[in-house]
Amino acid sequence: MEIESVVMSNGEIVQPMDVRPLAHYHTSIWGDRFLHYTPPNKEIQGKYEEEAQDLKEEVRKKLVEVVKDSKERLLIIDNIEQLGVAYHFEEEIEDNLLQFYNNYLHELESYEKDLHFVSLRFHVFNQFKNEDKTFKEWLTKDVIGMLNLYEASYLRVQGEEILDEAIKFTINHLKLVLGQLSQPLLAQVTQALKLPLHKGITRLLSRYYISTYEVDPKHDHNLLRFAKLDFNLLQSMHLKELQALTRWWKDLEFGTKLPFARDRIAEVYFWMLGTFYEPKYALGREIFTKLYKMTSVMDDTYDAYGLFPELQVYTKAVQRWDKGCMNELPDYMKLTYEALLDTFRGFEQNLAKEGRSHLVPYVQELMKAQCRAYFQEAKWCNQKYVPSYDEYLDSAAITTAGYTLMSAATYLGMGELATKEAFEWLEKNRDHVASAVQCYMSQYGVSEEEAEEKLRELVEEAWKDLNMEMLRPTKFPRPLMMRILNLSRVIEVFYRLGEDDYSVVSENMKEKIHAVLIDPVMV
Repeated sequence: MEIESVVMSNGEIVQPMDVRPLAHYHTSIWGDRFLHYTPPNKEIQGKYEEEAQDLKEEVRKKLVEVVKDSKERLLIIDNIEQLGVAYHFEEEIEDNLLQFYNNYLHELESYEKDLHFVSLRFHVFNQFKNEDKTFKEWLTKDVIGMLNLYEASYLRVQGEEILDEAIKFTINHLKLVLGQLSQPLLAQVTQALKLPLHKGITRLLSRYYISTYEVDPKHDHNLLRFAKLDFNLLQSMHLKELQALTRWWKDLEFGTKLPFARDRIAEVYFWMLGTFYEPKYALGREIFTKLYKMTSVMDDTYDAYGLFPELQVYTKAVQRWDKGCMNELPDYMKLTYEALLDTFRGFEQNLAKEGRSHLVPYVQELMKAQCRAYFQEAKWCNQKYVPSYDEYLDSAAITTAGYTLMSAATYLGMGELATKEAFEWLEKNRDHVASAVQCYMSQYGVSEEEAEEKLRELVEEAWKDLNMEMLRPTKFPRPLMMRILNLSRVIEVFYRLGEDDYSVVSENMKEKIHAVLIDPVMV
């Protein structure tokens, strides 16, 4: 877009375009692939749906029959969870786990030296340590048990030093035995070391696990077949949604009129699938994806194109939330501003059908807070000022706005579970969820590598806090709490090890999107 100069409402002429803080993001790697999606044959799809329903009932029978061996039942539940079909059996799984809990002390003696079983139960591991507090050497011979101990340890909370030690111990020894393993165990351990189950997203992990489970000679044929069919049926549903969202994004013409903005509709939808993928949350997926794209464009405006005087006016306009402000904005900002207000108006219209449009203003206020956060960062940049790490964290507008906004966006799509009280609780319980490597380096005089390592440690501590919050009794429904947990998981997938797979889509991220949204499972 050619803008040689901009005259603001007060008559001030801002600097020419050639001094804009341009970021050169690559275009979408997907082209129009998702826009031109062709659904499967209806007749074949109908047969798969019928078969999946029959198999679902077969799996359900195994969960409701009398428990003869707790370990065997736990293994079935574990497989159901990892195959991504647990959402079909929430009540049955809850009943089983309650029964296991009630019988725990009685059965513990039978499996006191079974690391695999004890790890599946997510309980204490002191019995596996020597008098000098080191883990017993014989444990290293039980690779499956070691893998489960590794996975279970990531549910640690503050003060559980034994689980901190367990993570180090298992990582060490699992890496040592990698070269000695055969499939499917090799694939399981390799994937787990990249990303533990507790930090992964269901659709991606289930896609991987289906392949692993299939080559396990002990696999349950009905369960495997059901998981495959269910994965593909969900994938078809998700692709139809993504097609509609891609069309919405194309119609906005941001890709052509705002070339500085990241064109990442598929990546955002993938992000959203990590938050909730189940069929009943279709409206939530639509709202989340649209709101995230509006936020992303706003971020790029502040970070990669807008001049400071423009950003001052834009920030004030967003706070007023009135189309009457548009005449004060440069042309390119008029486009994004109108789209922002229209998108929220669409949310109100959709939620009015459920009698829940009164909740949209909560998210609207959080969007305003996000805008103020971006402006604070732009102000620091304009002043060439690097805040201290503590100052950055103390700036609540910076550190909490985005995460709280995304959490609230998911709540809009949660139906009657998300009440007015839930939104108010969310606003009052913001945690510091962001940090800046440069701020830490500046305050403590350390290298970038040292700063990143320290921040990774802080992230691990934050995970312990999050785990504790998930364990605390709360009056709010667990599905609402799960949205917050799942958002944290998605962030791990996109930004693990300091990478940014949203701004620059890596081959690794491309493979993940292929696995979840493009390549069906062979049935």
